[in-house]
Amino acid sequence: MTPADVGMAPGFRRRTPGLRREEVAQLSGVGVTWYTWLEQGRPINASPQVLDAVARTLRLDASEREHLYHLAEVAYIPGRQTDTIEVGQEIQRIIDALDPHPAVVYNSRYDVLATNPAYRDLFGVPEMADTGVRNVLWALFTVPEKDCPVVHRTQELPLMVATLRGGYGRHTGEPAWEAFIETLCAASPYFAQLWRSGDVAPPGPRVKTFRHWAASGEIRMTSVSLSVNGLPECRIVAYTPADLESEQQMVVLRDRRDV
Repeated sequence: MTPADVGMAPGFRRRTPGLRREEVAQLSGVGVTWYTWLEQGRPINASPQVLDAVARTLRLDASEREHLYHLAEVAYIPGRQTDTIEVGQEIQRIIDALDPHPAVVYNSRYDVLATNPAYRDLFGVPEMADTGVRNVLWALFTVPEKDCPVVHRTQELPLMVATLRGGYGRHTGEPAWEAFIETLCAASPYFAQLWRSGDVAPPGPRVKTFRHWAASGEIRMTSVSLSVNGLPECRIVAYTPADLESEQQMVVLRDRRDV
């Protein structure tokens, strides 16, 4: 891992091409002294949440993560890691092949990991609202209601928050999750209200209705979630038109892309 890999300037008088100890600590959200003790193998009772944060910073694969847990003498739970930030070319080719049907890869926090052109035509995420945050919940809850591509917000958004809470139960206390929930609650009173309700729901197929400024009517799409082997808690969500009118509207959006 180099500073450039994580978007940091290399700085001057660097004696190592990799990340410095203080940089790993900063990126993992832990103190430098604590991280130093972790490296030195001191008996500090490292929690799974902190080990996961360090593993994400160092981009450890499953076997490396398991070895880290072993060194820290913490019970390893396969599949715990879910904050995947990218997918391989194989998955990208699959969702690209689904075009002209929209498809996206989410993790359990609704981070947008990969999209195909039809999804970007329909949803406009993460470009929507120019938030710079690649997360569909953030995009949907922080845009004005009139600009939200989801028509029935009071039906769809509560279901998405309930699905998010289903994933959150496996990550309670993890810094990245807690910071995301806290920040989105502060940015959206509506999200904060739904989060306090405590509802939980699994992902599942349903018909969603969208709007788009280039379309002359509503676009009704059936969504289906598919799990992805090798990417724990990640899923491909694929959309197909629920009726002929919606299929024609998607053709309009596709033609507009080619202009």
